[in-house]
Amino acid sequence: MSQTVSSIPRPLVRTNQWFIFLAVAATWISGQAWILLLPLIAGLLGMFFDYNPVMKVAKRFLQKNHSAYIPEDKEQQNFNQLIAVSLLTLGFVGYMLNWNALALTATIMVATASFVAILGFCVGCFIRFRWQQYRYHKAHNQN
Repeated sequence: MSQTVSSIPRPLVRTNQWFIFLAVAATWISGQAWILLLPLIAGLLGMFFDYNPVMKVAKRFLQKNHSAYIPEDKEQQNFNQLIAVSLLTLGFVGYMLNWNALALTATIMVATASFVAILGFCVGCFIRFRWQQYRYHKAHNQN
């Protein structure tokens, strides 16, 4: 029995990563924490309604058939988006409560992860892989 894996074209994932990174950078430069709400809301819409407005807009600019692009696993991207949304939420809350250490730590982490992903290494993928390995070994070593 074959199982189809749902995927997202890489240019859409990269656009979302750039959007997160640039929103965090704009927040740092301007001091306007509300800017974090843009990728946060887009991420939440994507997670809960399968509608990420950033990716929907970027999709209009794809010139080839979606299957012609390198696919990114949708489950993995949902996991990555959960991490990004969590960190963006912590960052925004930190700014709103004037907890600068929390705000900066969370936004540095999400900006670094998104930029490193743009460069080709997916931190969320590594975390998920290690978590899956841990669960597998734990389940198979209970004898």
